[in-house]
Amino acid sequence: MAILFFLAVPVARSQSADASLTLPDNPSPQVQHSDSQNSPAQQTGSAEPAGQSSSTQTPPATPPQTAAEQLKQQEKQRILGVMATFNTTQNHDALPLSPGQKYQLFFKSVTDPWPFALTAVVAGISQADDDFSAYGQGMEGYAKRYGAAYTDYFTGNFFGNAVLPSLFHEDPRYYQRGKGKFITRALWAAGSTGWCKRDNGTWGPNYSNVAGNLIGAAISNVYYPDQERTVGDTIQRGITVTVEGAVGAELIEFWPDIAGHYKRKKAEKLAREAAQKDAQGASHPESQTPATPAPASH
Repeated sequence: MAILFFLAVPVARSQSADASLTLPDNPSPQVQHSDSQNSPAQQTGSAEPAGQSSSTQTPPATPPQTAAEQLKQQEKQRILGVMATFNTTQNHDALPLSPGQKYQLFFKSVTDPWPFALTAVVAGISQADDDFSAYGQGMEGYAKRYGAAYTDYFTGNFFGNAVLPSLFHEDPRYYQRGKGKFITRALWAAGSTGWCKRDNGTWGPNYSNVAGNLIGAAISNVYYPDQERTVGDTIQRGITVTVEGAVGAELIEFWPDIAGHYKRKKAEKLAREAAQKDAQGASHPESQTPATPAPASH
């Protein structure tokens, strides 16, 4: 969380001067027609046949995307080309997903290389802190921690993003706000763990996410050490996963701004360096004039 806000502070300061850049959901090229170009009939001076229009025919409109096409695009989304953000959409008018598509999105998320790599880091930190000490140390202890962490991720997603959303007709995706004040967007992202869009287009409590995290925490009692199976520990694990989801939503919400901010800074730096080189060249024109070769001696 500290890293996220450290990166986001410059973006929040620059929002008062610069507007956030967003990409259109369905960009299409605009064709400009020049009035100076005439039709062949006009160039030859011949009359145009009756019943025909001299205006240029416009191309047919692009058909609207289906839910499957939108989902296919979302399954390519990543941060830094690594962190998968398949459960995110910038289109607030995105079509609802069918139950089969919700299971498809879940399966794509849990089989991507990203959660396996992230689980390896989480298990390593857990072993370094000697969490779940009954697992022991060494490769065996690490393997148990890795298996427990990934199973937590799998079961939480299975119930929170597939089973319960299909039953409750809720959308498991995070709808990125992408514009507005910093505090408004931060609250929007944090609240996404408890508030979601429904298949009928309305918004309401995110029962699937909260209940799915608690169900996953309860199932984890099967493989966690005996001393970690209390009611308090179970609820704490469910709440922890929910808070982690809120932190992830914050990163997803502000990452385009963070990346755009530092990209602009880099472009400004390159522009300044180029201007300095041009100024130096103008002040020392003799340095740019090639030396005249000496005449050859006979």
